[in-house]
Amino acid sequence: MGFERVCTLAEVPADEGLAVTVDGIAVAVARDGDEVYAVQDLCSHAAVALSEGEVADCQIECWLHGSRFDLRTGKPVGPPAIDPVATFPVEVRDGAVYVDASTTLNGVRPG
Repeated sequence: MGFERVCTLAEVPADEGLAVTVDGIAVAVARDGDEVYAVQDLCSHAAVALSEGEVADCQIECWLHGSRFDLRTGKPVGPPAIDPVATFPVEVRDGAVYVDASTTLNGVRPG
């Protein structure tokens, strides 16, 4: 498995997530300034796509109930979510974004 090319850096919007699939796992790729992050594309509260929500201040917000998750840690930073989402390693090489969904950075298993 390992890192898989998922998109170009230019395809990742500045204020929302981009939905991709890596090794059969739904992943939301998001930017905060020059940093790129990958989190499981499934809100731990309502099981809807996080990639459809807004990104700001290194957080991604669920569009349905407003839960917010830290892009670095996957931890919820705004209710009603109480469980974290999985975060994945990201590399940017020559303008392309690569995600490794075979491991998580925060120990949360995608579900």
